[in-house]
Amino acid sequence: MYFQAFFIFSLIFISSSEAAVLDFCVGDLNLPDGPGGYACKKPSKVTADDFVFSGLATPVKLNPIIKAGVTPAFASQFPGVNGLGISMARLDLAIGGVIPMHTHPGGSEVLYVVQGNICAGFVSSSDNKVFFKTLKPGDIMVFPQGLLHFQINSGKTPALAIISLSSPTPGLQITDFALFANDLPTEIVAATTFLDAATIKKLKGVLGGTN
Repeated sequence: MYFQAFFIFSLIFISSSEAAVLDFCVGDLNLPDGPGGYACKKPSKVTADDFVFSGLATPVKLNPIIKAGVTPAFASQFPGVNGLGISMARLDLAIGGVIPMHTHPGGSEVLYVVQGNICAGFVSSSDNKVFFKTLKPGDIMVFPQGLLHFQINSGKTPALAIISLSSPTPGLQITDFALFANDLPTEIVAATTFLDAATIKKLKGVLGGTN
């Protein structure tokens, strides 16, 4: 019994020691991204710039359809977060702007409102219960991993928020684009969404889908 406990403890200690050997794993963006993230850049090629990202200082051009824009600081833009289980993003919403229902399959999200008023919420997977709130500057809201959630500029001025996520590659799937920005035949979309064909074709036309 004591030997078994000692053996298990030794394995845990060895595994922890080996895991702590690498202080970081700056992503080598010249290699493909995989399920475990990017391969590590050679230590001799790592510089301080790998751990600094200035992209959140200014907004990106807003998408005219949703009147919003997201500036990501994920591993593919900010290689220093590769393997660390964290990332950030900037969210800009014009008046009337919206981030449609979407999910991050790989991580949970925390949203911090810097400017304006943002109505935000998510839908639970167990009973489709909706949790939403109008947030003001200084408020934060959390969105659990994988759940559908949204953000809407509910004020009369542009809104700005900073987002943190629990993964360097959280992933993103916007429900509307998944349904209507593809080549899935209209009749199949109609059968699986209960929408009429005319509405589906209109949405496909707006979002760039076919069939």
